[in-house]
Amino acid sequence: MIRIELSRATLASARIGISPLTELIGALELLHRHGAGPAPWPYTRWAEQARAGLGATLPGAPLWVYGQLLDLRVRQRTPDVFHPIADSAVPRLEDELELLAGTPAATVDAQFAVHCPTGVPRWLADYQRDPAGSFAALAESLAGFWQQALRTYWPEMLGALEEEVHIRARAIVTAGAESMLGDLTGIARWEPPVLSLPKPKDSFMGTAERRLLLVPMLFADRRVSASTDHPNWLRLTYQCRGAAALEPGPAPAEAEAVDDRLGVLVGPRRAQVLRALTVPATTSSLAAALGLPASTVSEQLTALHTAGVLHRRRAGRRVFYGLEPAGHTLLSMFDAVDAHEPGRSG
Repeated sequence: MIRIELSRATLASARIGISPLTELIGALELLHRHGAGPAPWPYTRWAEQARAGLGATLPGAPLWVYGQLLDLRVRQRTPDVFHPIADSAVPRLEDELELLAGTPAATVDAQFAVHCPTGVPRWLADYQRDPAGSFAALAESLAGFWQQALRTYWPEMLGALEEEVHIRARAIVTAGAESMLGDLTGIARWEPPVLSLPKPKDSFMGTAERRLLLVPMLFADRRVSASTDHPNWLRLTYQCRGAAALEPGPAPAEAEAVDDRLGVLVGPRRAQVLRALTVPATTSSLAAALGLPASTVSEQLTALHTAGVLHRRRAGRRVFYGLEPAGHTLLSMFDAVDAHEPGRSG
């Protein structure tokens, strides 16, 4: 378990942002994690298409390093130098890749000294011996993978991520960053002021005067990740709604709960919409997240609002739906606590 004590200054300075590079690395890790087998919905079809062009991740090729780091992370923390933090809250992929390509040798040496005290693995040696050439080649390979696997999906992905940022930013401003730390998808435990993430080896760290950067991901694969090497930032990535944009259409039947008492009571579609509103959302974002027609979602929202289990709030031109106390009560009475997959930390 890694335990991160978040100082008051860190929490007070929290911001939320979007990172194309984070999604790109998350996509590579998802493919590596599920190997040759099928990826879970809603990544299944995307993964089949993306995997066809992944000869570039064979041993020794630049993108292969992310799979190796993922395997190493099971046993220990790994250097964050392969996943830099940009200054902008919504950086362009080109800017993030330029930052990666220009990784200073001093940063590589410092992080490798911390994470590889007994010696740098052979597959990382070139990044220390020739950082300029190795990181430039890695950035070029990532750009190629983006063009092949994510470029056509990005407009819809960006829409889902922007809506998540809008919702969470309002919560941070009105209630503070603590209000969402306990709501992170994945096995992460928030016991103020400590955030705990699963890790085979126990460790503890404080944030001192570092700021907190929250990065929602569609490719998080239900995991929470902490990047802790940056001197000024602690980055937390987490799963956000909207991943269904990668594979439109309803979730496969086998993914539905076998013993769905709430579905028996209110109907399976209405229960699906109700469960998805643990975070306020618009009709269009719910339709994308659930893989349902907007007209179907609108019908269910109207019925639930009429029953008094939802509220409706306008923010500019958008209308957000959220749970009333009666909605929370329904979920707590009829739904078991989700069993999440383990998270990861950098």
